[in-house]
Amino acid sequence: MKIRNPMKLSDKTISVLKNFSSINQSILFKEGSKLRTISVMKNILAEATVTEEFMKDFGIYDLNQFLNGLSLHQSPELDIENDSYMVIREGKMRSKYFFADPNVIISPPEKDIVLTSEEISFDLNTQQLDKLLKASAVYQLPDLSVVGENGVVKLVVSDRKNDTSNDFSIIVGETEHKFSFNFKVENIKILPGSYQVSISKKLLSKFVNSDKNLTYWIALEPDSFYED
Repeated sequence: MKIRNPMKLSDKTISVLKNFSSINQSILFKEGSKLRTISVMKNILAEATVTEEFMKDFGIYDLNQFLNGLSLHQSPELDIENDSYMVIREGKMRSKYFFADPNVIISPPEKDIVLTSEEISFDLNTQQLDKLLKASAVYQLPDLSVVGENGVVKLVVSDRKNDTSNDFSIIVGETEHKFSFNFKVENIKILPGSYQVSISKKLLSKFVNSDKNLTYWIALEPDSFYED
């Protein structure tokens, strides 16, 4: 593939980067077409393959600021040939934006993450995800649980520390097992869309976007359980 420099970022890629900025304010772009980020607490990892091909590695310390800077332009071109900074240009406008030292950026490990077991998987569509997050906001519920009981799998938002908590649930499947895989809603930092969700009793989950080449790995809370 021919590498373009200067290059333009598509709206889809900017959307992914905005989402990634909510997981980690910094990002290390790597040579190629794969974008990856990890939260400072290392409990959320996200990976996307984009249409752009980056010609080298470079770091951005404040990704949100960088994206806001791009929005000053209609259709900016990025020239990343210089070792210290990029030039953002459009018509008669120019911005010089300095790269960050990669050593100050918390970035994902090189090794790919693999779910060592998969106790449950289900489809989560856009509307279901939207309703769960809205219910969490409306009722101020901090917890999301994937619960298996009475033959069904349901997603429940609640406050698990409060015995009289309001809750909201959606049934997403059937099961013969009993389990509760627990998340903090604040860790569900995923782009709106439909997902194939897989969960391991090793306290790790995988959310694969149905329409984009986009995957998230999100850690579960330690009080999760699964009965064989």
